[in-house]
Parts: sequence; C-alpha cells; structure tokens
Amino acid sequence: MSPVNFAIYPFPFGFLRIDYEGDTIIFFDKVDQAECHGQRTEWSDKAYQELIDYLEGKRKDFSFKYKLNGTDFQQKVWRALSEIPYGETRTYKEIAIAIGQPNATRAVGNANNKNPMIVVIPCHRVIGSDGKLIGYAGGLEMKKALLRLEAEHSEILR
Repeated sequence: MSPVNFAIYPFPFGFLRIDYEGDTIIFFDKVDQAECHGQRTEWSDKAYQELIDYLEGKRKDFSFKYKLNGTDFQQKVWRALSEIPYGETRTYKEIAIAIGQPNATRAVGNANNKNPMIVVIPCHRVIGSDGKLIGYAGGLEMKKALLRLEAEHSEILR
C-alpha cells in the first residue's frame, strides 16, 4: 500500500483537502485554512476538477477512484447516501429505514458527520424530518448552496 499523501486546493467554501494513496482518493473534505498545498498529482487534480465541474453545474456525479474507510454501519449509511438522486433530499429517518435500522436515526447522523468524502458521498442531501437543514460538517451555508445548486441544475443534467 502506498503512503497517504495530500493536496490542498482553493474552494468556494474555504479550501479542499484531498488525501490519496497512489491513484485512489481516501479523503475529500473542506478545511478552513491551508498552511501548504501538499503534493498535487494528476489524480488529485482530476478529483478537484470534477468537483469544480460539479460546482459549476456541469456534472452530477464523480468518476474518480476512491475508497471509503469506516465501520460496517458507516459503510451502509454512505452507500444509502450515494443512492439519493441528484437534486433530491432524504431525511435521517428515511436513511435509517433504507439500511434496515429504523431506530438508528441518531447513528445515521453520526455516520453522516464522519463522511470522509464531502459532496462525493452526498450527505448534504440529508435533512431533518421537519424539512429543516440540520447538521453538516461543511456548515449550513455550504449545505444550502449545494442543495440550491442541485435544484437549479437537476433538469439540465438528467
């Protein structure tokens, strides 16, 4: 296994940190500040460009290679999040039901919070049962912006 490296890129919501092992992305998340840019590669550049294309409304999913490291429960939640269609939302309760654990709403929220692939695994598409935007590691302003972007482009990208 290759050592973990990282690259930092400018991002409309701060900076984007991309950790990778060889050609596989293992962490994709917002950071508020960057002391250095790390080591950019063709793989981190590709992942970053796909994110920029997404933010410009030119793509709705991602094709770069990534690996999710987490518990079995987290993996189930992240798979369920990946199935939420672009431009749609689900509640934490709906995700709990989708993974066969209807009483695990709070645990679903915790798994969302541990999502290592922000935007790629669309935890921003999960809302409270009352329809309110709650809990997002990138901050509620970022969550609002991503949902607004998807609402505006969902017909175009079908």
